[in-house]
Amino acid sequence: MERIEWNIIKLQETCSTNTYLDRIDSESTQQEGCVVTTNTQLAGRGQRGNSWESEPGQNLTFSYLLRPEGIAPQEQFVLSQAASLAVVDVLSQYGSGFSVKWPNDIYYGDRKIAGILIEHNLTGMNISRTIVGIGLNINQQHFISDAPNPISLRQITAEVYDLDMMLHKVLEATSVRYAQCVEDKVQLQRDYASVLYRREGFFLYRDAKGEFMATIREVQPDGYLILCDTEGNLRRYAFKEVVFII
Repeated sequence: MERIEWNIIKLQETCSTNTYLDRIDSESTQQEGCVVTTNTQLAGRGQRGNSWESEPGQNLTFSYLLRPEGIAPQEQFVLSQAASLAVVDVLSQYGSGFSVKWPNDIYYGDRKIAGILIEHNLTGMNISRTIVGIGLNINQQHFISDAPNPISLRQITAEVYDLDMMLHKVLEATSVRYAQCVEDKVQLQRDYASVLYRREGFFLYRDAKGEFMATIREVQPDGYLILCDTEGNLRRYAFKEVVFII
């Protein structure tokens, strides 16, 4: 796979970088590697319909466009793994304790430092387009929304970071991990498993039937989470079917 050439579009403000990128690509087809980043995101979108809090000019809020030829729709979870690992790869340069909370939230201990929203377009039996939106807390020191557990890199390290430098680091790490989606899926999946949040031990979860204690057995290549409860029963979940109780 050829290395991605990133083309960065900087905006002062927009409602959502994912929405903006979707619109400009619909109006005029953009090349793979188109990146939209904004100083102020007015209505950032997260998983489950949540919003993403980001103080203007303090964090990274950006989306990038991929054209993942050679990746079948049933293999699309590798793109989530690649995006997640790229962020962890960069953050791990500044400390330890970063992990991926299935499927693709990035945590430091029990606190969330980044969220990732991935949207695919399918054409026939192919993924014609993937937009990856990332909100990464870098320099923000105070969070005022009702988000339960946010944290920033500055709060962790007491250092202030250049946002352009951090963006380029994440994009370069993404290039490396994206190539693995085709060239080395096995290693990608191993690396993902090695940084999973709650990868060892029993913890509290909740599904449609109530709360239970379980340990993570594996994340399958199709993205399903396999938990083993205290009675030895295996439970298989798609995204949104189980909640981590933190």
